[in-house]
Amino acid sequence: MVNNFFNWCVSVLEIIGQITGMGYELANIVIFVIIQPVLILLFFILWQKEKRKNK
Repeated sequence: MVNNFFNWCVSVLEIIGQITGMGYELANIVIFVIIQPVLILLFFILWQKEKRKNK
């Protein structure tokens, strides 16, 4: 089951790489090294802002 999910994720990354012309490796880097940390930081900042606003 885990292998099937992993293989599906790899397939999705390969498709994203083909559509954007980046390839699998670069798509992986862009998503997991750049976009994901930026989103985590953004949501943390927004959460802190709302927390301060509601006090």
